[in-house]
Amino acid sequence: MAQALQSITLRRLAIATVVVMGGGYLLAFLYAPEDATQGFAQKIFYLHVPLAIVALAGWIVAGLFAIQHLRTNDAKWDARSYVSIHLSVIFGLGVLVTGAIWAKSQWGVWWEWKEPTLVSFLIVFLLYATYYPLRYAIEDRDRQGRYASVFAITAGAFVPLNFLAVRLAEPLIHPRTFSSTGGLPGEMLLAFLVCLAGMGMLWATLVWFELEAKTASGNLSRIRRALEATA
Repeated sequence: MAQALQSITLRRLAIATVVVMGGGYLLAFLYAPEDATQGFAQKIFYLHVPLAIVALAGWIVAGLFAIQHLRTNDAKWDARSYVSIHLSVIFGLGVLVTGAIWAKSQWGVWWEWKEPTLVSFLIVFLLYATYYPLRYAIEDRDRQGRYASVFAITAGAFVPLNFLAVRLAEPLIHPRTFSSTGGLPGEMLLAFLVCLAGMGMLWATLVWFELEAKTASGNLSRIRRALEATA
């Protein structure tokens, strides 16, 4: 019964995610005006920036889950931390790809190494890419979970520090979404916030779905082992 209720709730969250994301990108393409200098290419902003914000937030959330794992030694928190990092790395890859597309259209190059915003995000992304070989280099499950949690906490603390350092640095050419000198026009801000909400809901839906899939796979493995033992 509990599993059925969870499936129904997950289905509702997935439907709500589709509605919010669909509405957000309809607003982005049909309601929000084109940027005066960037033109239509600026529309990728509504995908690129929400991906970046959600990826960074997901890594921080993974660190919080890891703290709970070390406090309680409950494997479910380790699983939540792992899935959060896993999906945020995928979102981070999307950030790098969409950022490169925008850079090519605006700067004429796919990458600019002198821009601290780009390089700092790449550093964080590569840091989390090392999570997988570190985790699976350890065979013992308990030690694997503890070491992975320590990594998640340390890297999660690095994310806001890295973000603060970039905000204090002098940017070269990368535009600032929100700054003290100005912000987005009302139509653009509305579209951006809806897209951001939809992206956050997509991340939460995918995390929930993957955790449910892992739980179902674990239950199936236990049933198979029990049947083999009785046979």
